[in-house]
Amino acid sequence: MSDKPPVSCYIRTKNEERLIGEVIRAAMPAVDEIVLIDSGSTDRTIEIAEAEGARVVRSPWLGWGKQKRLGEDAAKHNWVLDIDGDEIVTPELAAEIRALFANGEPEFPVYQLMMATAPPVGRPWTTYNLVDRRKLYDKRVIRQPDHLMDDQIKPPPGMRIGHLKARLLHRSFTGLEQLQEKFNRHSSGVARDTKLKPMWLVGLRLLLGKPFYFLNQYIRRGLWQAGWYGFMVANIAAHGRWLKDAKMMEIHLKKREQKSGE
Repeated sequence: MSDKPPVSCYIRTKNEERLIGEVIRAAMPAVDEIVLIDSGSTDRTIEIAEAEGARVVRSPWLGWGKQKRLGEDAAKHNWVLDIDGDEIVTPELAAEIRALFANGEPEFPVYQLMMATAPPVGRPWTTYNLVDRRKLYDKRVIRQPDHLMDDQIKPPPGMRIGHLKARLLHRSFTGLEQLQEKFNRHSSGVARDTKLKPMWLVGLRLLLGKPFYFLNQYIRRGLWQAGWYGFMVANIAAHGRWLKDAKMMEIHLKKREQKSGE
């Protein structure tokens, strides 16, 4: 009889061969099965995943939240763990998840944890620049949003939430060049798929926003503690946030030009 908890882990993938083997091996001690929802990998992602014992479900890309819903549907267990192809379950987190199920079902329907960036230079940022995520939950009670862009669980008011102490490590970028490309792609999707802000507000953010975006990353989120690397990451993150404003302004200008030509 398996001593693994009745939890299914689902992972959205597309061309994740860089880390997918390590991600699966790290998650295995915490769950009973791992399911990949793959949206067209052309590298060795599927080959590696299947060799590590994961089950692969192929599907076209439907959207951020919608793709996670496919993972929920494919999971054989009611309890699910949601991770990405660059997120590493630490041994401490795996042990904490197993302990939750030692005496039956956990007390709370959803559990929150802190995700720590593991940069390509230096030690993981386990005490600053943390991101809170609700990653472990009972899909009978709550599900991911059925949305193109939104892919984070939002418990309704009054729902009791448990907290996990151990960190989930996020190896989110391989270097500064890739980080900048990632922010560029994300800003395009957000500008295109979210509600367009008024033109005057977008313009104000274009003019004044970037210093505040930088201070938010460098001071409030604590990236000053990472030395020069934190300074560089904070600048790129601020520029990525500013790009969202710039691309929204471009949408406004194109719409205005179309109206003037009618």
